[in-house]
Amino acid sequence: MRIKAVLVFCFVAFTIKAEAQTNILQRYTAAYKQLDERLKSPYMGLFKEAVFLTENTFWGDTLSRADFEGEIAILTVMANGYIQANPQKDYKLSDSLNFSKNYALYKLLADTITIQLPDGRIATTLPYKYDFFDFFGREAWSNMFVSKLFKTHKGNCHSLPYLYKILADELEATCWLGLAPNHIYIKNRCRKTGWYNTELTSGTFPIDAWVTASGYIPLQAIQNGIYMDTLSNQQAVALCVLDLAKGYEFQTKNYYDGFILKCCDLVLQYHPLNVQAMLLKAETLKRNYQREKEAKNEEAANSYKQMEALYTKLFELGYREMPESMYLQWLKSIEQEKAKYQNKAITNDTPVKKKAF
Repeated sequence: MRIKAVLVFCFVAFTIKAEAQTNILQRYTAAYKQLDERLKSPYMGLFKEAVFLTENTFWGDTLSRADFEGEIAILTVMANGYIQANPQKDYKLSDSLNFSKNYALYKLLADTITIQLPDGRIATTLPYKYDFFDFFGREAWSNMFVSKLFKTHKGNCHSLPYLYKILADELEATCWLGLAPNHIYIKNRCRKTGWYNTELTSGTFPIDAWVTASGYIPLQAIQNGIYMDTLSNQQAVALCVLDLAKGYEFQTKNYYDGFILKCCDLVLQYHPLNVQAMLLKAETLKRNYQREKEAKNEEAANSYKQMEALYTKLFELGYREMPESMYLQWLKSIEQEKAKYQNKAITNDTPVKKKAF
């Protein structure tokens, strides 16, 4: 009787787990379909919806849209207030308003800002800090989320540039997400100085030499366009599809039902040089190949062929995996060597006063 009871318990537990996996897959599949539809018709503001969708899916559709939108609305008001209080006096070119909007966003995320709201109240924002705990989301994928950034006021090179991009869209300001090994940052352009970088993890404007200083960006990687290039609005949304796949991976560890591969293929459809999507697809195919080989499945040869082609392509493009310790050292270098890596052309053109309007 005892053995029978144990078997019944195991069967029930397995059934519950299987049902949970099915529900998770259904939820993620619904999110995938929505992202797929949005990718077909990109427009300003779409990125915010994509970010909310991926984070809400991870949390089982329990994330408060009102809270998420409310935080963004407050920050948008603060940014507009800063722009009004600090007009650009020395920048007279046609894109001065766009330059002012981007600088306001930088100040909003990297500094303490106090403004008087239209209703007379005084509002203050504190700078967002870099969270050195689990900055790759390995312990908890939710550590990469903008919603986590709102709750803790701490973020990383994923959530901070995501928030910047969301707010830029709200202000109708032009900026782009840029990629480096294990890293996302903001790329800006103004008519006076040309291209410049905005680094939210340290609150600085590093020159390109800092981005390449880690040693994990060979010249061929830059020439091939996998790093330091601008992402279109579509490609930014495609990053959210990759986030969806990683959320599914974290919650299910299921590499065999085709969902992760489907997400990677959609990312690569809009961003063929997304090395993280290539890498996740290759590693997923590797797991599939190992299982198929053990089961003597005839699909094993095809999985191996696809996996090998992806690893070869990654190498030829110049992809190199950056160790975690080296990544931390690289991030800290911008603080330790500001004089060497700071873009003085930008810092000299920005307003220094902060006042209420």
